Amino acid sequence: MKKQKGFSVIELLIVVAIILTIAAIAIPNFLKSKMAANESSALESMRTINTGEVTYAASCPSIGYSATLVELNTGTICASGTGIIDNVLATGAKSGYTFTYTPGAADTSGVVSAYTNVAVPLNVGVTGQRGFYSDQMSVIRYSSDGSAPTVTSSALQ
Repeated sequence: MKKQKGFSVIELLIVVAIILTIAAIAIPNFLKSKMAANESSALESMRTINTGEVTYAASCPSIGYSATLVELNTGTICASGTGIIDNVLATGAKSGYTFTYTPGAADTSGVVSAYTNVAVPLNVGVTGQRGFYSDQMSVIRYSSDGSAPTVTSSALQ
């Protein structure tokens, strides 16, 4: 009799089945942790925008809050607004979320004293699960279904 070297087909199939079982357990957990990381990034970006708007309004008192997120990066209208937020966040999309910034109407002196900012996941259930809302009051509110929250939505504690 010859001595066999190597693995049999059955042994290889068992190893492949074990690897697939481990992958089936690990992949959903990886996706959940990725969504949690994206939500944390979106929350921090909302805080960054709120702080940036306060900084912009204090640096440019004759303008008030910025006209766009891009203005918080470029400072086109007010030079003191240059570099308040990074150029990635200024595009309105970051870490699987889309940010929609809307300035309020200017008062009779031309000063904008209100704004709203909404962040929603690009793909609900994949890039994030919750939507976020904030305004000039800097209270961050959320919706648990990924839809765009409003001023009446639940506030984060």
